[in-house]
Amino acid sequence: MLSFFKKDPIKKLNKLYAAKLEQAMWAQRNGDIRSYAMLTAEAEKIAEEIEQLKNSSQ
Repeated sequence: MLSFFKKDPIKKLNKLYAAKLEQAMWAQRNGDIRSYAMLTAEAEKIAEEIEQLKNSSQ
C-alpha cells in the first residue's frame, strides 16, 4: 500500500560502493596498497550484490 516509503536497497548499496571506491583511492594515493586491495575487494562484493538485486528485480 505505501511502497513509496520503502527505501531502495540498490540506491543504498550504490552509495556504499562509491564510498568504498573513494576510500580505496585515498589509500592508494597515500601508498597503502594493502588497504587499497582490501577496500577494492569489498567494493567488488558490493557491486556483485547490486547486480544480483538488479537481476532479481527484473
